[in-house]
Formats: sequence, C-alpha cells, structure tokens
Amino acid sequence: MHAATSAGSMASIELGRGGAGAGASGSGNGIGIGRGGPAGTTSKKRLVMIIADPGRESTAAMDWALSHAVVEGDDILLLHVNMPPSGAPGGAAPPRTGSIGSSSGSQLAVFLGGGGSADGEFMETMRAACKARYPRARVHAERVEPATEGREAKAQTILAESQRRGVELLVIGHHRFSAFLRLRSASGTSRPRHDSTAEFLIEHSKCLCVSVQKKGKNAGYLLNTKTHKNYWLLA
Repeated sequence: MHAATSAGSMASIELGRGGAGAGASGSGNGIGIGRGGPAGTTSKKRLVMIIADPGRESTAAMDWALSHAVVEGDDILLLHVNMPPSGAPGGAAPPRTGSIGSSSGSQLAVFLGGGGSADGEFMETMRAACKARYPRARVHAERVEPATEGREAKAQTILAESQRRGVELLVIGHHRFSAFLRLRSASGTSRPRHDSTAEFLIEHSKCLCVSVQKKGKNAGYLLNTKTHKNYWLLA
C-alpha cells in the first residue's frame, strides 16, 4: 500500500490537464495525468464527473475531488443514476436526463454531517458545495435513467454518459463493506465482497477513473485507479 503525506500530496498526485485517456503516470508512487503546463495553469476546459448518490461514500468522493483534483476553469458534472429499488422490476426506461436547478443549499460540512440527504436534496447540497468552493465553475447536476438492465446497469450507464460527454476525470465513491460480508463462490468458499460499479468503471473507462474511500474522520483517503491500487492519501 502506498502512502502520501498531506504536505507532499500534490507533488505525488498530479491530476492536471491531459487529453481523455492521458493515462496515469508518475514514478510509481503517485497518481497522475499529464499536465499541459505548470501546475495550476489551464490549457482548455476540462469536464470532471462526480457520481452523486445520497451517501457518505459519494460525499467523500466529492470532498476529495474538490480538494485534490478540481482546479479553476474545470466544469463539474454531478451525475446520479436513478436505479430502481432492490427487488423492483428491472424494466429499463429510455435514457433521459434532467438538470437540477440552482439552490442555496447547505454547505459541505452540513452534508458530511448528514444534512441534505432527503430525496432530491442531496444533489442540491452537493451542487451548492461545489459552487461554494469554486464560484466561477460551471456546476451541473443531472439525473439519468439506466440505459440497460442487469447487474452492471449503473456502471454501464455511467460509462456511456462519461464517453458521450467527453469526461476527462471520473470520480466515484467506493462503497465500504464489512469484512464479515462475503459472497459465496461457485466452489462453496467465501470471498470478499467488492464494489463492482467502481471496479467496472476503473477497468473500462477511457478517461482516468478514481474511486475514493474515506478512511476515518482524519485518516485520509484510499484511492484506486487502473494502475494504482489501495493508494493511501493522508488528509
């Protein structure tokens, strides 16, 4: 497991501006996209997609993105996939999008404390937090219907949307499962349960996809990309 201190985090994790698919690079102990110029400069607008769900994992992903990945000049898209409740009929509706209007919303600290989690409100809260951090950024919040059916419907919908929109950086919260929650394999032995949506997107995204898991209040983040596994970034 790699670790980076907060003082050196920006030196080892460079999420700058490259073309879509400008793969991760670096010395082997960091996560990076090639920069078009000195740190903090802008060569063109970049679209950063953050997957928005009403949960702490999604909030942690946004918190990390705003603190370590987004820079002035970026556009931010908060995307939520309207998945049917577990056990509901899986008939997929035709894909459609709906923009969420502006709202004063709550601040990120309130959201982290559990505020703004009611249906519909969490996206407004996340949007307000993004605008509070980057007032000049264009922040869009949209809901989409699943474009397909099956176990990977959410991941495939996110993948299709990211490719259609030309996303350069995709950020998703990594769901935490208890060590006691295990899936039974075909051989009858148990194996750890993983977040299949995040893993699918990391493997198949043409842009850089980063999954984020918050490690305690002040313990930092656990990051995963296609080329970096379990990268621990201290807060």
